[in-house]
Amino acid sequence: MAQKALPSYAGDFLVWSEVEKGLAPNSVHNYARFLQRFFDWLTERKLQSLTPAAFTDAHLTQYRLWLSRRPNRVRRAASGLHPSTQVRYLIALRSFLAYFHEKNIEALPTEKVKLPRERRARLVKFLDAERVKKLLEAPNAAIPSGRRDRAILETLFSTGLRVAELAALNRKQLEGAKGKSDFELSIVGKGGHPRTVYFSARALAALRHSLADRTDEDEALFTSERGGASERESRRLSVRGIELVVEKYSKMAGIPFLATPHTLRHSFATNLLNKGVDIRMVQEFLGHQNIATTQVYTHVTSKKLREIHKQFHGF
Repeated sequence: MAQKALPSYAGDFLVWSEVEKGLAPNSVHNYARFLQRFFDWLTERKLQSLTPAAFTDAHLTQYRLWLSRRPNRVRRAASGLHPSTQVRYLIALRSFLAYFHEKNIEALPTEKVKLPRERRARLVKFLDAERVKKLLEAPNAAIPSGRRDRAILETLFSTGLRVAELAALNRKQLEGAKGKSDFELSIVGKGGHPRTVYFSARALAALRHSLADRTDEDEALFTSERGGASERESRRLSVRGIELVVEKYSKMAGIPFLATPHTLRHSFATNLLNKGVDIRMVQEFLGHQNIATTQVYTHVTSKKLREIHKQFHGF
């Protein structure tokens, strides 16, 4: 059977990823987004008609070079995409090649896609208590959009939710919080793993003020101010929409770097560790399946540990 052009297989690949590989819808969405970058490269190089069998080692090398030289919009750096970002695009491409082999379609072996090494140890960016407070208080609570945005920021810091987990929340999940000063909620997080997250009195108050402005029937907990294409279409605030909210108030609060929803997750974990919470408990709060993932936070508390050692150790 004659092979089709590489982009023609995208739809079947995404269905295979969800149905046969069992990936979560959000992971499939990310694969689609990362693979689109590969298709953009093909178009730019006028290679959009290239078939799987015609995609060679030389093409792969050119694509990797193209990725490494792409400007980093988030960091506003001209030095290229961070290796960790490049890895995401290359993993999507490797999975795309794996699909071809699964379907007995001739293609480049998956082991040809080597992942770049990190140039340096991963650094965790977090906000201290004073900066967290400035960020949470940056939205104008006198207007509906400000009340919504404050609820988003308070919820991120209170729960340690990932941005995709926050975007997926529905109003009905908070029905049990009526009249309570705090609230716990069971969610299904990354990789389909369940965990419990906890809403503080501050977060619940901000959510109640925000929801009091709502007159719509949309099930989403957080919605965009823009209307959908039709009255029945959800106005659920997207992951990118939430990221833009955090970036906006990060600038307003004078944060010295561009904070993200994950910065608040880092701040949530660091706050707990600095107050003496055992790292195994922090692992549970974050929903990490491997303690090694949580241990990335331990170095940020080293100053606190030095202070405790100096104060209490010795004779």
